[in-house]
Amino acid sequence: MKWKMAENSLFAVLLRSQWWWSVLVAIGVFAVVRLFMAWGYALFAVSPFIVIAAMAAWRQLRVPSGARLEKSLAGVRALSWEDFSRTLEAHFASDGYAVKRIEGVADFELEKSGRVSLVSARRWKASRTGVEPLKELAAAGDKRGAAECLYVVAGEMSEQAGKLATEKGIRLVAGASLIKLLKR
Repeated sequence: MKWKMAENSLFAVLLRSQWWWSVLVAIGVFAVVRLFMAWGYALFAVSPFIVIAAMAAWRQLRVPSGARLEKSLAGVRALSWEDFSRTLEAHFASDGYAVKRIEGVADFELEKSGRVSLVSARRWKASRTGVEPLKELAAAGDKRGAAECLYVVAGEMSEQAGKLATEKGIRLVAGASLIKLLKR
């Protein structure tokens, strides 16, 4: 059985927050525990918060900042379709997928261990994506019996598109996740 942390637990919230929030909580807990117990016990009480702060800092170091992210996304948008598609194809092939270019709604069909996935990336330069491309991708995935659908975009997604992606199980590769994917 895989252990999963409750989504709204204190530690899960701190993992999603900036690392310094965990440090502030650790300082507060240390001060309160130190009022009643020796410093050794207080240090032991804050150790989980220090570990969470280190984990959050490590995650945040690997994600590009706002300015770097925008610069990187501008570079991605400047690529031609041929260069962008070759980069994506090489990435998926290096991850062990058999990559096949297809025509239609999806651009690539990925196959690994008998599991088929569809990738739509043709509209990666769109500044804002609505629900129509996602509906078409979901329909194509159902038609081909795909286990997973991925939608690659360097722009923004409308709120309705984000909800539809969640509802239909479409994995969005956008923003920082797109930059991380292309840099690997």
